[in-house]
Amino acid sequence: MKYSITAAAAPETIGPYSQGTTAGRLVFTSGQLPIDPDDPHSLVEGGVREQAERILEITSILLSEAGCMLSDVAKTTVYLVNFEDLDAFDEVYERYFTTPFPARSIVKISELPLGSLAEMDCIACR
Repeated sequence: MKYSITAAAAPETIGPYSQGTTAGRLVFTSGQLPIDPDDPHSLVEGGVREQAERILEITSILLSEAGCMLSDVAKTTVYLVNFEDLDAFDEVYERYFTTPFPARSIVKISELPLGSLAEMDCIACR
């Protein structure tokens, strides 16, 4: 069965989708933007490093709600407006994930909501 993940400490969705879902032992997070925890209508201040930090914090919150941790993540997809930001994103990513690192796809995208530089979703196994 499929269940919705709803975490009060994570930003509310801005459309007809769940923050995440579970299906059996798998946990899927929706793409997370670096929403400012104090203003749900804006992004955190700073560049891609600050945005990556917030994205990973939100992802951790959602996974926790489903009984998982970042170490349970098997796959991530990272969406970047500029590939030049990948090294900076990876500096933060490496602090949150340890070996064995999740499988990962990087997608260059022309634009993200609210002018975000990055977005990430993941699949974890509990």
